[in-house]
Amino acid sequence: MSREELEEKLRSLRAELFSIEAKLSVGVPPENISRRRQLKREIARVLTVMRERGMI
Repeated sequence: MSREELEEKLRSLRAELFSIEAKLSVGVPPENISRRRQLKREIARVLTVMRERGMI
């Protein structure tokens, strides 16, 4: 993946995580609570790849 693709994926993952956490803070249970953990792991993976390639 190119730098732009990784950055776009990171943005979309963070936006989805923000949406889930906003629902939790208001007290509305999200459709899939386990998705929060999956998103955090995917974000960590993308950041790891970016660090390995020296993009950060």
